[in-house]
Amino acid sequence: MTARLRTAFLALAFVIALPAAAQPQAALPDFTGLVEKSAGAVVNITARKAGGDGDAAQLEGEEVPEIFRRFFGDPRFGGGQPQLPRERVSGGSGFIISGDGYILTNHHVVEDADEIVVRLKDRRELRAKIVGSDPQSDIALLKVDSSSLPTVPLGDSNALKPGQWVVAIGSPFTFEYSVTAGIVSAVGRSFSNEQRYVPFIQTDVAINRGNSGGPLFNLDGEVVGINSQIFSNTGGFMGVSFAIPIEVASSVVRQLKEKGKVSRGSLGVVIQRVGAAEAEAIGLSRIAGALVSDVAAASAAQKAGVKVGDVILSYNGIEIDDSAQLPPLVGSTAPGTRATIAIWRDGKTLSLPLTVGELREDTAIAATTGEETASNAGLGLAVRDLSQDERTELELDAEGVLIEKVTGAEARRAGLQPGDIVLRVGRTAVKAAAEFEALAKQVKAGGSTMLLVRRGDATLFVALRAPAAG
Repeated sequence: MTARLRTAFLALAFVIALPAAAQPQAALPDFTGLVEKSAGAVVNITARKAGGDGDAAQLEGEEVPEIFRRFFGDPRFGGGQPQLPRERVSGGSGFIISGDGYILTNHHVVEDADEIVVRLKDRRELRAKIVGSDPQSDIALLKVDSSSLPTVPLGDSNALKPGQWVVAIGSPFTFEYSVTAGIVSAVGRSFSNEQRYVPFIQTDVAINRGNSGGPLFNLDGEVVGINSQIFSNTGGFMGVSFAIPIEVASSVVRQLKEKGKVSRGSLGVVIQRVGAAEAEAIGLSRIAGALVSDVAAASAAQKAGVKVGDVILSYNGIEIDDSAQLPPLVGSTAPGTRATIAIWRDGKTLSLPLTVGELREDTAIAATTGEETASNAGLGLAVRDLSQDERTELELDAEGVLIEKVTGAEARRAGLQPGDIVLRVGRTAVKAAAEFEALAKQVKAGGSTMLLVRRGDATLFVALRAPAAG
């Protein structure tokens, strides 16, 4: 290549590369406008309760940094002069949803409070009363006597996707109007049986004590969630925080205003997750759905024909990929509503119409132990019959055998324990140890079956693989 050609080639390469190199990089979002517009509707909440140890809310300032104690004294004890506390004080955040004084926060922020004080951005302090509070969703609706208050618009949390930017404004450790930002890590999270009707929004937004009850904004300045709790080994933020979707909160608010309580739909079933072992044992080609391990008497599910061992695949046309999806869907349905579920039973998919019931408290059943003389079955379990006294105490009519000893490696890996009650093998009820042994022998070597097991007050299916031949 001549010098002239080489020069022309390099010049052409530079021209071609220039536009790509000169392209501007995507800028990070600027949150200043959002904060300036929205912060006025965010409030700081102080809840006081006179004496006692029953306050479920955390004491604000419980861990005061040494630097503040050194120079200003511990605020819990009147500066540098220690005094016995005469009341318990908890704190959190909230936000105004209507100009006439309705405020949303967490139930745990104001639980059992004798006095609630709301502090506004302009430093006004207003007494608030609880219109209603719902422990299961951790939502509380407050009311202050004022008008023309600044408000925040409510967005659509159903439209949130992992990776979207979100912003929190609150009062961590009483540092009012602190702004933190991050992204949505996941949606539809479920990790607490007490709050199984809340499909939490998981974020990596920094949340600490005092942020509870504060708003989670999208980039349009709309509230999409209420910051509620964190997962932490230290008590402080470790990168995993959870917010209650605003759709859940809006439903709670509407019911609290209308009737002072929250009603939730119920099918009357106890469900568990379907794993690979359960799917194989049941014959499902896809690992999905909610496995029914108990059906309440006279419940919506029982009236519709749902049976123990069924797998609920969809609810009103919405596929159930994980069992945790089902409770929020059913809970958000008004009792008395007609609905349809698809179930998997004996290798077939069935559609069952039903009328959604109303959620009520579950009843617990205690477990016990009993006689000797066990049957050693091929599934690696030594079981025995239950005495009549044991059946009476367990409220069992005829089914059930007691596991006395776990002898097989597969049974141990499945988590079975002495004292568990085996109610069914597959879909067949077990009334005696001899019946259990006969059913166990029908399971092919290396094959899987499902055992319906009661432990304490819980009933669940356990997938168990029979030992391989040879």
